[in-house]
Amino acid sequence: MARILLIDDDEVVRTVFARLLTAAGHEVRVLADGAGAAGVVEEGAIDLVITDLIMPGQEGMATIGELRGRWAELPILAISGGGRVSALDLLPVARSLGANATLPKPISAERLFEVVDRLAG
Repeated sequence: MARILLIDDDEVVRTVFARLLTAAGHEVRVLADGAGAAGVVEEGAIDLVITDLIMPGQEGMATIGELRGRWAELPILAISGGGRVSALDLLPVARSLGANATLPKPISAERLFEVVDRLAG
């Protein structure tokens, strides 16, 4: 079981991913943007952060940079469906900022579990 922080502005994505991950035995905390991510990581042991990249408020790129600056070993999975630019353009940037893995949306449950298991081991 991993303790996962899931950050996504889309309520449907948060709900579906949280239910899937919880059903798989993980403990999941959710945020609608990255503004409170450092506080959640600091207050409790988090094994993995999953963050969307494009969100109102604090976006995923800033969140990755902030978390990576404070917790160098914390596994981070960046996810994106794009927006004004393609997710395929954003995901390599997220990796260069410190994301350990990236996935373009839509994401199958099987692929999500595969990457979560690899990162949170």
